[in-house]
Amino acid sequence: MSEDTIRLATIGRLIYRRRRLLALLTLVGALVGYGASVLFPPRYTASASVVLPGAWEERELLTQAAIADSSVVVDRVAATLDWPGVGGRELREDVSAGASDGNIIEISGTADTPERAQQLSDQAARQYVAFAAGLAGDGTAEAERPESLRQLVVRTSRRITELAEATDPGQSVESVQTRTELTKLRTALQEAGDRLEEADPVADRAALVVMGPAARPDGEAPPTRAQLVVGGALLFFLCAVVGQLTAARMSRRPRTEPETAAALGSTSLGTVDVPEDPHDPRDAPASQDGDAHRTADPGPRARLRRLLGLDVRWDVPTPLTSGDETGRQARYRRVYARLQARLPGRRTLLVLVPEGDEVARSAAGRLAAAAGSAPSPGSPHTGGPALRVVEVSVARPWVPDRDEASGAVVVLSAGSRTTEELAGVAGACADAGHEVVGVVLAGPVRPRPARSAAGPRDAAAPTPPVAEDAKGAAT
Repeated sequence: MSEDTIRLATIGRLIYRRRRLLALLTLVGALVGYGASVLFPPRYTASASVVLPGAWEERELLTQAAIADSSVVVDRVAATLDWPGVGGRELREDVSAGASDGNIIEISGTADTPERAQQLSDQAARQYVAFAAGLAGDGTAEAERPESLRQLVVRTSRRITELAEATDPGQSVESVQTRTELTKLRTALQEAGDRLEEADPVADRAALVVMGPAARPDGEAPPTRAQLVVGGALLFFLCAVVGQLTAARMSRRPRTEPETAAALGSTSLGTVDVPEDPHDPRDAPASQDGDAHRTADPGPRARLRRLLGLDVRWDVPTPLTSGDETGRQARYRRVYARLQARLPGRRTLLVLVPEGDEVARSAAGRLAAAAGSAPSPGSPHTGGPALRVVEVSVARPWVPDRDEASGAVVVLSAGSRTTEELAGVAGACADAGHEVVGVVLAGPVRPRPARSAAGPRDAAAPTPPVAEDAKGAAT
């Protein structure tokens, strides 16, 4: 898993095999979100719109939005509302403004009730309009100057017209030139007045308009209680999935034969298959859902792990379909033949199985049965090594001394133990004086369905002997 690419099939297998744990964590996340919604009271938001007449550039609209939610305007709103215990500092986080299309400033107010939210947004819009009018100079001498200039232009133009009419109506050159000059002067004054009208910012932009009162909100402002509940459930679910993937990615459990043999300081003897057999619980260590590593511990902790599905290895691929029983037995005989080649002569070897590894225990029983029925490689009177199955605890490994056995063969399923646990088993063998002569990896497989319902079952499959507990053997 640490070197494999995480695919959708891997995530799907994780969700399916950890569905109980993920469902529990999702429920916990939903409860956490509900608790957060109880701790934080609901909030309501109302908005009021202010229209800015005339032509405005985008940066000017942004400036007006910044003015609308500035501390000066908010302080005026707080002073006008005069809510108990609420000042301008508290309202600065509840008042916001933004520019939208069409020269409109949206001013929003957030409060703990719909009525207060409506009052806050309406008052913020009024105070913004009043403050902007003061900045533009409404009612001051700055606003009266352009108007006085326009009146002066009108009076001057009227006086020029009177002078032109009072000029000698004769056709002398001097009178004609005087009337022409007066007409040109009047035209210039009219054009100046028109340009003054166009360039007057107060006439164009001073009249800010509030587009009616803010609508009273009929729902909570986000995040609502439903959003908090759904968000908490989704957050816990995603964290659980990512955590499981990260843990599998960083797993230090050897999976291949060379890695497992190196962790035990020995060599690999091969890989064997353990079929699913629903008629024999000792020979059914795996199922299609990956129940290949269920623990047999009946304690409360094990029952809790079984209830949550934590006793199932989710990162183990779905068992493949194997061949017939004859092919599987051939694998065991070849493994035993390699063991005979390494240790010729009659001797007793310990077959060490990690505690709780049902796949390995079934494989060890089959290997011991194959050793009992295997022919001797040499003379007819010389047998191969005898195998004695012993289950070893990986938490506190202990192996019997060299009284009746000399050497050990470790049988385990791929990826079931960490490097440190395997090193502990190897150390226990060294303390007892046993040499780890080989490692056998066991993998669960699904047997090929029988072609005929009346056909005999695999009669050649030997019944695996019951594993001997290490502590019981010592006593």
